[in-house]
Amino acid sequence: MKTTTAKAKELRPFVERLVSNAKHGTLYKERSVRRVLPKTAAAKLVHDIAPRYQNRHGGYTRIIKTKTRTGDAAPMAVIEFV
Repeated sequence: MKTTTAKAKELRPFVERLVSNAKHGTLYKERSVRRVLPKTAAAKLVHDIAPRYQNRHGGYTRIIKTKTRTGDAAPMAVIEFV
């Protein structure tokens, strides 16, 4: 996802926490993810994305800095799953 660097840094802990909760596989953790995300997004996170990180202890996302935005010269970045 392409966004400003500040928004990417703010988004990172939120996404890391969601992936950690989704990867535990308990019903309570799955419901806690569904409280925050829409139903389809939560299902994709729990069933598709989280199993890829079973052997990883954090660090699920990466922030790559790109060019500045032309309109207001805001620093831009791309946040993605590792």
